[in-house]
Parts: sequence; structure tokens; C-alpha cells
Amino acid sequence: MSVAAFYAWIGVGLCVLGLFGFIMHRHLVRRLLAFNIMGSGSFLLLVGLAQDDRGVDPVPQAMVLTGIVVAVASTALALVVFRRWFRVSGESILPEDV
Repeated sequence: MSVAAFYAWIGVGLCVLGLFGFIMHRHLVRRLLAFNIMGSGSFLLLVGLAQDDRGVDPVPQAMVLTGIVVAVASTALALVVFRRWFRVSGESILPEDV
């Protein structure tokens, strides 16, 4: 097994772990952390699959760098929205669907 395939499989594992955490938890911050773990797994998967015998493809690496910037900005936005939700409702979880 090559190093690139190892990174790709670790990325798949992180995606599955993040998806499991996102589905199982109702707390908003835990869901955000699970979503970030899932995103990190997809970045690792993309970088792992972008390598071959000729070297590293720079296009997926540029996409991953752009994705990291977007993920940081969206995480900051989500934290602001969660803080506002807590201030308005006094709860850190979403209400149950009826």
C-alpha cells in the first residue's frame, strides 16, 4: 500500500467518523465539530487521491487550500449563529421535529 492510498483511506475513515458524529449528536457545537472532521477527511482524501507515479497534481492541492479557507470562514459564521441562537432561545440544541 502506498502512502497516498494510506492517506486516502484515513480520509475515508475521518469522513465516516464525522458523518456518524453529525447524525448522532444534537448539540450544535458537537455537530459543527463533526462537520469539520468530515471536511478534513474529504480534504485528506482529495490530497491522497491526487498523487500518482508522476508526482503531485497541483490543482487538487489548490482546491484543498481554498476549501480550508472556506471551512474556517463558515465555521466562524456558524459559531456566531449558534451564539445568537443560544442568546435568543437559551438552548444549545435544536428542538425536536414534530
